[in-house]
Amino acid sequence: MAYPIRSALFALDAETAHRAAIAALRAWGRIGAPFGIDSETDPSQRVRLAGLDFPNPVGLAAGLDKDAEAIPGMFGLGFGAVEVGTLTPLPQPGNPKPRLFRLAEDAAIVNRMGFNNHGIDAALARIVGLKRRPGILGINVGANKESTDRVADYALGVAKAAVHADYITINVSSPNTPGLRDLQSRPALDELLAACDAARSAAGTRRPLFLKVAPDLDRAGMEGAIRAAIDNRVDALIVSNTTLSRPASLRSPHAREAGGLSGAPLAVLARAKLAEARAASGGALPLISAGGIDSADEARARLEAGASLVQVYSALIYRGPGLVRAIVEGIARA
Repeated sequence: MAYPIRSALFALDAETAHRAAIAALRAWGRIGAPFGIDSETDPSQRVRLAGLDFPNPVGLAAGLDKDAEAIPGMFGLGFGAVEVGTLTPLPQPGNPKPRLFRLAEDAAIVNRMGFNNHGIDAALARIVGLKRRPGILGINVGANKESTDRVADYALGVAKAAVHADYITINVSSPNTPGLRDLQSRPALDELLAACDAARSAAGTRRPLFLKVAPDLDRAGMEGAIRAAIDNRVDALIVSNTTLSRPASLRSPHAREAGGLSGAPLAVLARAKLAEARAASGGALPLISAGGIDSADEARARLEAGASLVQVYSALIYRGPGLVRAIVEGIARA
């Protein structure tokens, strides 16, 4: 079902519409949040994970609010957690435009943004200025494209974010920074996670660390990533990021654009990878499911399959801002 402003947003190119949505949500956060869920009146929805109390199990995935510009507005939609970023140590423009494509026929998105952001310091300055956070705030960190020491970039991001975030996500699964996904393989992943673990301790706080992996990992790769996460005291695994694969069912003329695919066509793969991660971890590592979640039924299916929390992003573009509340309330009814 189309929401009232969808036709206006879809009249714009995808990236311009994205910026317009961020501006609207930034304003929304200033004036109030009638879509919001009052966690104090719905305690049945609370989830405890990694020592954190999430007001409900539905979170915003990283990528929508890259620069932490609209956090109050995002919480106002009803999310129990908002994850901002990906943030890098230095500002960077990202990949050349066009780099964001709607696959409207498929309720999907392809992006090759390339960690475009204004740098972690600018985002943290906005976060410091927040007067109220009604939910859990995650900060997703990454490495600069031109960095000569990506491990140091991640460690710096963790150290800076640790003071201000409720949790920090290590994003080594974006397909849009050359060579980044190589960090998902051992022993590179062990080195990276050990550095991030040391960085949070050096910051004087052991903020929970989450690791975000790609759905394109094979079974051995998933098992290796999980073992590295457990060995290096990672607190949860986010399964998963966008995919480089392209289901044969795609109809949009943008289906073959380079970049990561997200949205409804990712659901089957995301479900399979969640099951794979659950089996590989044996319940020893909490799981957060992302990819293709566009309804309360789909969210419940992921929770029943072993996820403690779910994350949503692309479905907001097609279902509108009321989707979050619909999912949260649908889970509650179940």
